[in-house]
Amino acid sequence: MSTSEPLPTTLESNQDELYKKICEDYEDLIETLPKGKGWWVEHLYKHNGFWLAPIMVKNRLLLHTYFKSQPSDLFLASFMKSGTTWLKALMFSTINRHRYTISDHHLLRLGPQSTFPLMELEFDPTTDLTHLPAPRLFNTHLPLTLLPTSMTSCKFVYICRDPKDVLISKWYFTSKTRSKDLAPLSLDEVFELFCQGISECGPIWDHVLQYWRASLDSPDKVLFLKYEDLKKQPEVELRKLAAFMGKPFTVEEEEKGVVEDIVKLCSFESLSNLEVNKKGVNDFKVVEVENHLFFRKGEIGDWKNYLSEEMKERIDRITDEKLKGSGLILGSKV
Repeated sequence: MSTSEPLPTTLESNQDELYKKICEDYEDLIETLPKGKGWWVEHLYKHNGFWLAPIMVKNRLLLHTYFKSQPSDLFLASFMKSGTTWLKALMFSTINRHRYTISDHHLLRLGPQSTFPLMELEFDPTTDLTHLPAPRLFNTHLPLTLLPTSMTSCKFVYICRDPKDVLISKWYFTSKTRSKDLAPLSLDEVFELFCQGISECGPIWDHVLQYWRASLDSPDKVLFLKYEDLKKQPEVELRKLAAFMGKPFTVEEEEKGVVEDIVKLCSFESLSNLEVNKKGVNDFKVVEVENHLFFRKGEIGDWKNYLSEEMKERIDRITDEKLKGSGLILGSKV
């Protein structure tokens, strides 16, 4: 993913004066922003308190201008590598449970990444969203304060995860997808960057806190989930998710085992063993990612296999300081 790679456009959008103006504004803006080392791309830029890849800065400007939300839209928000792929599968399967049978399901053929778009990578002025049935499903890694106001009036499902597990999962993922033209990053390097908040859409603590506080202020608009809770009691969390999305399970569905069927279909074991997720690539317009890279371990506490006691204590200390007084607890201290 080149930092200078242009957004894919049609001839019409290239001629659009507004689009040209946004591109010019982006070029002017990027020159003024603080620059840090990127995990996925060469450089990240600090924009309104958060570190973004250049394409994210550009697409954020486009979203504010071109994206038109609908009141029924549902957004899956998360910090990168916090359980997004799993929650995508669960949200899509729950909303569309009357469209597919388990034996002939969309996920069996195309995988979770095909279910709904990651807006800051896949949206541009030519993106056709008219074919999407309501409620439309969208995914974003952007912090709440960087989203268009029209978006923030919609419903959000947010998932968070122990920062230590996020660090390891993100390091693994970005190492595999980082351009071969760039030198690989060691664990020590990404650990230091992570602690400084320099990570795509980081700092993670600020990202999580924005959605946490929004969930406290507007629980009808923001559902805040934890990856660890989803692992420990998936059926309970899925019922909560379905009710929040306005699609609660009926007594009849409960008796038929629909909740358990969806949990099983979307489980790490099930999805990671599907042929579609073992081969092929997913095209995010600006980068192609091999499907198998979205399925590594899906475990709680895998950080213990990588981080020293000193590293663990430093991240826990930062987490405690950042979340102090918020009422939010992330991850495990053991």
